[in-house]
Amino acid sequence: MTHPTTTSTPRRRVLISGASIAGPTLAYWLDRYGFEVTVLEKAAAVRGGGYAIDIRGTAREVVDRMGLLPRLREAHVDTRRISFLDAAGDIVGAVRPEQLTGGESGQDLEVRRGDLADALYAPLRDRVEFLFGDSIATLDDDGDAVHVVLESGTHRTFDLVIGTDGLHSNTRRLVFGPEEPFHRYLGHVFAGFTLPNELGLSHEAYIWSEPGRSAVLYAYEPSEPVHGFLTFVRDTPPFEAFRDPRAQRNLVASRFPEQVWQVPQLVAAMRSSEDLFFDIVSQIHMPSWSHGRVALAGDAAHATSFLSGQGSSVALIGAYVLAGELASHADHADAFAAYERRMRPFAQDNQALASGGGTIVTPTTRAQLDARNALLRDPEAMARELSTAEAETRRATHSSLTLPEYAAAL
Repeated sequence: MTHPTTTSTPRRRVLISGASIAGPTLAYWLDRYGFEVTVLEKAAAVRGGGYAIDIRGTAREVVDRMGLLPRLREAHVDTRRISFLDAAGDIVGAVRPEQLTGGESGQDLEVRRGDLADALYAPLRDRVEFLFGDSIATLDDDGDAVHVVLESGTHRTFDLVIGTDGLHSNTRRLVFGPEEPFHRYLGHVFAGFTLPNELGLSHEAYIWSEPGRSAVLYAYEPSEPVHGFLTFVRDTPPFEAFRDPRAQRNLVASRFPEQVWQVPQLVAAMRSSEDLFFDIVSQIHMPSWSHGRVALAGDAAHATSFLSGQGSSVALIGAYVLAGELASHADHADAFAAYERRMRPFAQDNQALASGGGTIVTPTTRAQLDARNALLRDPEAMARELSTAEAETRRATHSSLTLPEYAAAL
């Protein structure tokens, strides 16, 4: 593959705010294309660990072009079975992960978020400036450059600023205003955390469900902690709990009073967890992903939610496309417009995968739960249900964007 090259004009300086998935991917390609890149991350280091995410469809081609496939294949966690439990904690039935996701067995990659972050960071650590433990306090786009003041007090000037800082993006707030107009709540609240693998689970997940509620154990290796998830539906987002960890724990615990299966252990682990991640399931929908010399990528621009199963994949693809368009256009406004034209239909199609999502994992009514369990008790019927035209549509959506080559020089 050939890459865009720069002329003898000064290298364009780009600040990328956020070093999870979209940020390092964007940094990798911009560095390859001759930009001067700085990556800003509020955490003290690249975040390790974390639950598994999927890389499928066109996103797999992105990591292949980055030379990361061998490393990510080694990191593949290879979940083999998802078992569903009834109210008493007895197994109703099981499916393969790709039956739920519409993925392709043997092709999709499933890796810990931290393993992907490490793989993306490794080729950059000696090439790109990383500023950890800091974030943007203010930014001023005067039309010719963006003047940034960091929380640390540092003043810097860049040609462009790209926000890749997630669903609750600080960059988006500073440039486009409060999150609420762009936020679409999908009706689910969740708490994620780790706990000891006392059951010796391996490459599998167990999901206990009651209407509108699910308790999940998700295991990789039997020697490692398991990931616990407690999810429930709620008509309105619990905004009152976001700034109060105790309120978060009390809210989640109040929804899981049952003394069955591993539910009490999950609630206790959630209450004492030092790595609790509490949030709502939602998406970001924006009329534009750029303003002046500032643009957004990844979840900051178009969060698809984990109900779509595509957040990380769309972030990888969007970062690749944004870098290529910036390298192919001398004018940033033209590049941002081309980026949106190419990415917006793909992002919207993947967001649509979450519509009605959660019915199998978290049925919202007793009738839905009974119907799901009846299917699970009949493996052939369940296989037919999950091999519908909808599943084919999901697979087609994962690969519906043809990855450009971006071979033209400026």
